[in-house]
Amino acid sequence: MLWKSVIATVAVLLVGVMLVQAEEKQQTQQQAKIGAPAPLFALPDQTGKMVNLADYSGKIVVLEWWNNECPVVQRHYKANTMTTLNSKYKDKDVVWLSVNSTHGKTNADNKKAGDAWNMGWPILNDSAGNVGHAYGATNTPGMYVIDKTGVLAYMGAIDDDPQGKSTNAKNYVSQAIDQLLAGQSVSEPQTKQYGCSVKYAN
Repeated sequence: MLWKSVIATVAVLLVGVMLVQAEEKQQTQQQAKIGAPAPLFALPDQTGKMVNLADYSGKIVVLEWWNNECPVVQRHYKANTMTTLNSKYKDKDVVWLSVNSTHGKTNADNKKAGDAWNMGWPILNDSAGNVGHAYGATNTPGMYVIDKTGVLAYMGAIDDDPQGKSTNAKNYVSQAIDQLLAGQSVSEPQTKQYGCSVKYAN
């Protein structure tokens, strides 16, 4: 009788685990769409701390698809594009999260690169690629802006200067944040991402 009880308990635990995994998979399988709730996720940052998107309800969230080995990402960090934006908005209820969906990357890899680039915000490990696929991230840098209600308000490129040659590039992310902070709708909610392709596992 004891072994039957043990088997029953294990079976219940396994079913519970499978239900949790199915729920997490369903959340990240939701496809990102302008005007719809942004797909929820929880990922470890470069220190191993779990970061849950749901915890930032009431704040504007910027998601930056990031790969430190991408020359286009390197160009923007050399020009301080991302660090300047983060500094500009961090005291205005705006949260910046970088997401690395590169296959095989570890938290330690992200920490080493983030420290070298003085990135003072979470770099999330999505090496499995589930969150990247849910958001339809194709390039690094690929940008997403989520409004205070959790709705995706912008997705696309960081700016209108793929070649990095303009002296007066329009920054789509800054524009989107400013409009949201002013209580306005985003005038250009979707643009085409440019940069390096995301190196997914599959």
